[in-house]
Amino acid sequence: MALSPGTKLGPYEIVSAVGAGGMGEVYRARDARLGRDVAVKVLPASFSSDPERLRRFEQEARAVGALNHPNILAIYDVGTYQGMPFLVTELLQGKTLRERLGGGALAQRRSIEVALQVAQGLAAAHDKGIVHRDLKPENLFLTEDGRLKILDFGLAKLTHPSAVGGNAFTARTKSLTTEPGEILGTVGYMSPEQVRGEPADHRSDIFSFGVILYEMLSGSRPFRKDTPAETMAAILKEDPPDLSAPQGDVSPALKGVVSHCLEKRPEMRFQSARDLGFALEAVSSVSGVTPSALAVKVAPIWRRKLVTVVPLAVAVISVVFAILAAKRAGQTAPPLFHRLTFRRGTVYSARFAPDGQEILYGAAWDGKPVEMYSTRPEGPESRSLGLADANVLAISSSGELAVGLHGRRGYFTTLIGTLARMPLAGGAPREVLNDVEWADWSPDGSNLAVVRGVEGKTRVEYPIGKVLYQTQGWISHLRVSPDGNEIAFLDHAIAGDDGGDVAIVDLDGKKSTLSSGWISALGLAWSPKQGDVWFTAARTGGARALYAVTLEGELRLVARVDRALTLCDIFRDGRVLMNGESLRAGIAALPPGARSERDLSWLDFSGPADLSADGKTLLFGETGDGGGPDYSVYIRGTDGSPAIRLGTGMALAMSPDGKWALTTNPHRLPQQLALLPTGVGEPQTLTHDAIDHYGALFFPDGKRILFVGSEPGHSPRGYVLEVGSPTATPRAVTPEGVVPLGNAISPDGKFFIARNIRSDKVFLYLVASGEPKPIEGIEPGESIAGWTADGHSVYVSKFTLPPGKITRVELATGRRETWKELMPSDPAGFWGFGPLRVALDGKAYAYQVVRFLSDLYLVEGLR
Repeated sequence: MALSPGTKLGPYEIVSAVGAGGMGEVYRARDARLGRDVAVKVLPASFSSDPERLRRFEQEARAVGALNHPNILAIYDVGTYQGMPFLVTELLQGKTLRERLGGGALAQRRSIEVALQVAQGLAAAHDKGIVHRDLKPENLFLTEDGRLKILDFGLAKLTHPSAVGGNAFTARTKSLTTEPGEILGTVGYMSPEQVRGEPADHRSDIFSFGVILYEMLSGSRPFRKDTPAETMAAILKEDPPDLSAPQGDVSPALKGVVSHCLEKRPEMRFQSARDLGFALEAVSSVSGVTPSALAVKVAPIWRRKLVTVVPLAVAVISVVFAILAAKRAGQTAPPLFHRLTFRRGTVYSARFAPDGQEILYGAAWDGKPVEMYSTRPEGPESRSLGLADANVLAISSSGELAVGLHGRRGYFTTLIGTLARMPLAGGAPREVLNDVEWADWSPDGSNLAVVRGVEGKTRVEYPIGKVLYQTQGWISHLRVSPDGNEIAFLDHAIAGDDGGDVAIVDLDGKKSTLSSGWISALGLAWSPKQGDVWFTAARTGGARALYAVTLEGELRLVARVDRALTLCDIFRDGRVLMNGESLRAGIAALPPGARSERDLSWLDFSGPADLSADGKTLLFGETGDGGGPDYSVYIRGTDGSPAIRLGTGMALAMSPDGKWALTTNPHRLPQQLALLPTGVGEPQTLTHDAIDHYGALFFPDGKRILFVGSEPGHSPRGYVLEVGSPTATPRAVTPEGVVPLGNAISPDGKFFIARNIRSDKVFLYLVASGEPKPIEGIEPGESIAGWTADGHSVYVSKFTLPPGKITRVELATGRRETWKELMPSDPAGFWGFGPLRVALDGKAYAYQVVRFLSDLYLVEGLR
C-alpha cells in the first residue's frame, strides 16, 4: 500500500516517495519532534502475519540501531503502521555504489578508500555479533560528503527465514530497484556457505566484501554467469578470472587481499574485518594511498596454511603479504612488547639512560602531579627520583639530564615549564630557561635544542637563542640527529590539533618535510641503526602506528598494535620505548531544571561547541576515530535525546535561531567557514579567501559572524563578516595579535572581549568603533564560557586539572567569584576539563571531560 504525502506514522509525516522494491517502499518524512528529515522504510505486509518474526525484527533492528557507527546507516526508530512494520533511518544524499559503478570500475585509490570504510563498518558490527549476510553494491551508499554507509545491516537475517536447511535464494534481500532477472545481482555476492544453505557467520560478509572489491577494481563481477545456477556453481568450484583494471594494473598486494577474501573455505579467509582492514591499510601505505576511512586494528596472529601465501608474498615483493606470510608461518617472531608500568595514570616522556639498562620516565600516577621515576626491564617496580613536579626531557651521552620543572599543561603530553640541567647520578637541578616545551641534547652533550613559545609563535632554537624555525601552529617531539646536523620534529599547523607533518631543519634553518598528511602525529626519534626517522602517526583517527621515513621521504610501516602508540626513544641496539595510550573525551552537562549532571557523550571524542540560550540544545563535535577523517558535527537535546549528525567539519557555533551550525574544516588550508543546516536546507560555504579562519561565533542578530583569522604572513586577529551578503568581505576589528576570547560577544551584540596574545592583556571592544577598554580580572589561559543575561559579567574557565573552576568575573570592577567547582569522580588519568559553555540564564551548562591513560612498553624485534 503506497503512502501519500501528509500521512502520519506517529511523529513522522510522509513528504514524498523515494523508491520501492522487494524490501518495501522508502519515503522521505519529517520528524516533527526533532525538526529533521528522515527516511521511512515500510516493509512488506507479509511480516504482519508472523508475530514471532515481528518480535525478532524489532529486537534485531534495535540492536543494529545501537551501533551508532559513522559507516553504518543509523536506525532511529522502529514501529508498525496499519499492521505493517517500518524502520526510521537517517536520510542520505548521494548514490549507491551500484549507481556509482554504472560508469565502470573505480580508480584503485578510490577503491581502497571505499573498501577501508566498509571494513570499518563491518568490524564495528561484527564486534557486536551482527552480520549483514547480504552485502552488495546496492547496500553500500556513498554520501555527497565522501562517507560510505552500509545499508540494511542485519536485515537479511531479520527479513527472511533461517537459511539452515532452506533455499539459498530465499536467504537474501532485494534491491529497491530489482528488475526481472536481477537475481544475479544478489546470488553473485553470496558466499559458498550461503549457496550451500549452511549457517553464515561474519566470514561470509568478508567473502561478499571480496566480490565487491573485485568489482570496484575491474568493473565486472568475479562469478557472473548466464544463469543463477551456473553462478552458484562458479562460487562453489571456480576461481575468479585474473583481476585487472581498465585504468591499469592492479597492485599485486591488492590482488592478494581480494584473493584472500574469496577463499572457498571460511577458515582460509581473513578471520575478521580488522585483519582485512589492516591488510588494506598496509596496501595503502605501500602504494601511497591516503585513505579517507578509519584505520582498523591488528587482529591475532594467523595460523593458516603457508603453501599458498608465502609464494605469493615472494612473487609480489609486497610489504603487506610479507607481513601476512610471516604471521601465518611463524617464521619471523613478532615484536616483543614488555610492559614497564602498571599504575593508572599518564606517562609524559621516557628515555634510555646511556647504559641502556636504566629507563627514566615522567608520569602522573593516580591523579597526583607529574614526577620522575626510574625502572629496569627485569622488574615491575619503579623508583621515584625524589624530584616533585618534574618531567624527563632528555639524557645526554655523558649522563646529564634535561628536565622540565613546574610544568603547566600544553597540548596533549606537552608540559610547558622551566628547563633545568642535573646529573643523572643525583643533585639539585640548575634552571636554564623558562617556557620550554621540548628539549634534546646535541650528540656530544654540549648544547641543547629547545622548542618554546615566544610572542604567539612556537619555535625551534639550536643552540638556545638561535632560531632555526618558527610557526603559528605548534611543534612537538624535537630530536637532534646522531650526527648533530639536523633536528627532526613534528610540525603541527593548527594549535591544539595533533595532525601534522614529519619535518627536519638543518643548522642553517633550511626546513624540509619528510612525510605529510597525518591526521594524528605524536612521538618521534632518530633510529641509530637505520639512520632514518621513526615516528608514530595515523592517516585517519587516533590509532597511531609506528612508521619510518628516510631523509629522501621513503615511508614504511614498522609496527601496528591494537591501541594508539607514541614513540618515546630508541636505543642504539634497536630497542624502543613506546607508550600505549587511550585518550577519550566526553561531555557532562547540567540540563535546565536538573539537579545533577548528565553524560551527553556520543562517540569517542565529544566536545561541546555551543549551547542554546535556554540550555536545551547542544552543538558538539566528534574529533576522534568515530568522527572520521574530517571530523563530524552533531546536535542533540540536553535532555539526552539521540544526537543528529549534521555533516563533517569542526563544530564552532550555533545560530541564535538554532537553524544553522557554523563549522570549518581544520585539515583543508586555509580553513574556510561553512554553514550546516540543523533541519531542512543545504550546506553553505561562507568564505572563499586566503584568510585562515579559526574559532567563530554568531552575533545575537544572526546576521554577522565574529571570527579569528590570519592572512598569509600575518598574525591572527579578529574579523566581522556579514552572513547574508555573497559579496561581503571580512572586516578586521582588532589589531594583529589581538583575538576574540572564547564566547566573546555580549548578549546585546554591542561589545566583544579580546586578548592580546603577546601580553595576555584583555580588552573590551565596542563593535561599532573597535576602540578597546582594558579589563581586569580575566587571568592568562582563561576563556569566556558565557555571559550573564544583563551583560555585566562573564563566566570564565580554563583547561586545568581538578578541581575545575567556573569563575564569574564582573567586567566593570574585575571582581572574581567562584560560581561552580567541577570534580571528576575518578582522578586517575584525568587530563582536564575542555571547552565549557554556560547558558545565558545561568541555569544550564556543558563541558568536556578528557581522560588520558597510558602504559610504558619496552619493545624489541622491530626492524
